[in-house]
Amino acid sequence: MNTRSTSVSLVSLALVAAAAIGLDATPSSGPDAQAAQRQAAAPIQGLSRQPSAAASEMLLDPNDTVVLLLDHQTGLFQTVKDIPVAELRANTVVLAKIAELANIPVITTASEPNGPNGPLMPELAAAAPRATYVPRKGEISSWDNDDFVKAVEATGRKTLVIAGVWTNVCVAFPALQAKADGYKVYYVTDASGDYSEMAFHTTLARMSQAGIIPATTNVILCEVQRTWNRPDAAQWGALYQELVPNYRAVAESYGRAQEAAKANK
Repeated sequence: MNTRSTSVSLVSLALVAAAAIGLDATPSSGPDAQAAQRQAAAPIQGLSRQPSAAASEMLLDPNDTVVLLLDHQTGLFQTVKDIPVAELRANTVVLAKIAELANIPVITTASEPNGPNGPLMPELAAAAPRATYVPRKGEISSWDNDDFVKAVEATGRKTLVIAGVWTNVCVAFPALQAKADGYKVYYVTDASGDYSEMAFHTTLARMSQAGIIPATTNVILCEVQRTWNRPDAAQWGALYQELVPNYRAVAESYGRAQEAAKANK
């Protein structure tokens, strides 16, 4: 049984998320943070009110974000026990499509793809055709691979959205290291998988205590989109329908009702 949906899991997630907010809500007072606060953020088109500099810090800035998809390998999927693998794969595909639609760079990597961990899930190539793949040379943490870190640095962006398999190693290690190196780091819980519920909760607590921000794929979708007042709104709506099947049913019934109303005029 997948116990992520139990009340205990929800309470645990709420507690560690609250801890992360408490640790990370106040911007750093270091020189880099102060310079970033002074720099005027690009206006977000379609909003009736532009957020303050402080409020902007609380949500993702697509222009400063990189999506890192780490070790979503078919061999490792067979060991995932904390989330249904079909759901994990579907969420990862939507996460890649969010980045593609928003022109956010995507970097993928795999640990020993020719070994038992297996190749990357094939859906990623179609979901994010512009993604950069960085092979590793045996490093367990992608942040220990020089080519991978250089690929991140080459984007010039300082916010990382990370998902991967296993959460307690392939996500946690580079997330913790990147956070220590001055990056703002999000961890996408439902586009990542681990070999046990205990591993998931332990790692979630560890990363939250370090100031890494837990989020779901839907949160990333909403923070990147920000408004329906945009010319590509239909494309964003399609992503919601792909991510949440029940929302697809809502959209379908609404569309049919609109057709019926027009026919009866």
